[in-house]
Amino acid sequence: MLEIVSFGELLIDFTPVGLSENGNPIFERNPGGGPANMACAAAKLGAKTAFMGKVGDDIFGRALQKVLEGQNVDARGLLLSKDDKTTLAFVQLDETGDRSFSFYRKHAADTMVRFEELDLSILEGNPFFFFSSVMMAEGPSRQTSFQLAEYARQKGCTVVFDPNLRFNLWEDTSEMRALCHRALALSQIIKVSEEEVTWLMEEPDVKKAARLLQETYRPMILLVTLGKAGCAIRSCFGDLQLPGFTVDTVDTTAAGDSFTGGFLSRLSSLGKPLIQCDLGDIATCAIFANAVGALTTTRKGAISALPSLEQVERFLRSNL
Repeated sequence: MLEIVSFGELLIDFTPVGLSENGNPIFERNPGGGPANMACAAAKLGAKTAFMGKVGDDIFGRALQKVLEGQNVDARGLLLSKDDKTTLAFVQLDETGDRSFSFYRKHAADTMVRFEELDLSILEGNPFFFFSSVMMAEGPSRQTSFQLAEYARQKGCTVVFDPNLRFNLWEDTSEMRALCHRALALSQIIKVSEEEVTWLMEEPDVKKAARLLQETYRPMILLVTLGKAGCAIRSCFGDLQLPGFTVDTVDTTAAGDSFTGGFLSRLSSLGKPLIQCDLGDIATCAIFANAVGALTTTRKGAISALPSLEQVERFLRSNL
């Protein structure tokens, strides 16, 4: 049975790898997309995952399909479009390894997913269902995101939402905020960065913003990632803050996605319903997720940077 199903964008990240002999930037073609990164992270850590989405039936889309299959992610939910192209993103890194994106996505395949063309049998067995706001920026995929989340809840899945805010994809950021709030209301597990929670709740203090989100939507678990400082947790099991790990950061791409993949993979490995977990269980999962996110930043790229279960366990033995 599947443990985690992820719906969203699967795209090409063109990542800078240096300069040519003429002094021009050189970009490497890397697979990426937040929900795909998360699914691959969880799969590499031993979870049984599947991906639902759409890419172009082009050289990029077919290569991405092979990437999913090579990462042991169930790809039967990936659609290939004859009419629309695969999304491309060019990544820029600053001196600290922090990244920004320039998207080539207008009318791209991942914006054109329709609910009626999806294989809903993938959601049988009550897996975790993950989605984010990127698919809500334009096209039929916006409505499909909510239809899928609502369907997953009806089927008994645990719905997980990561806003993964990308402001340059939206013409109206107030619309992005409204749609994210609609998604928050559907979700039992929510993962946000400190920048995201303050923006979404229109409250500059991170702790106050997190408390406001928790009190408004009552998710079972709210995870707030704090970069090098680790993460904060507000939940129906109790609240706590866990420190991060010190590593030599090269590229922060997919750090949040791999954090979520690490958390869900460890949570699913507990082998019991979420309601039967306690604060100790949640802390164990979050410590593991902190390690996964930290290790991801030590290499360039997204899916190519994801650590294995053996690497994470070795890292934890050396750092706890």
